[in-house]
Amino acid sequence: QVQLVESGGGLVQAGGSLRLSCAASGRTFSTYVMGWFRQAPGKEREFVAAISWSVSSTYYADSVKGRFTISRDNAKNTVYLQMNSLKPEDTAVYYCAAKRQWYPIPRADEYDYWGQGTQVTVSS
Repeated sequence: QVQLVESGGGLVQAGGSLRLSCAASGRTFSTYVMGWFRQAPGKEREFVAAISWSVSSTYYADSVKGRFTISRDNAKNTVYLQMNSLKPEDTAVYYCAAKRQWYPIPRADEYDYWGQGTQVTVSS
């Protein structure tokens, strides 16, 4: 069982930056693939980024590639999402999620555990 708690959301102007954190409970954090998803009002939840157990592999949605960076600190049971050059279309509730297998990467229904989400609002 893994419990996930996101933090770091807020209101930022376009072009600004935010860093989201997701703290995980449990001693097996390092064995989970961690992902970030987001959901804007009236839209389906969409994949943002994922990172493998050993930090050797990362994967990004095309819409955030080059602007967002996912990282993890297994000693702190925490995964991060550094978001730079934010755009109004990045406005959404951001969720972290955990699963065991790397593939398939972007499918939300493959993730076993979810946090409660943190709101990110980017003003124009």
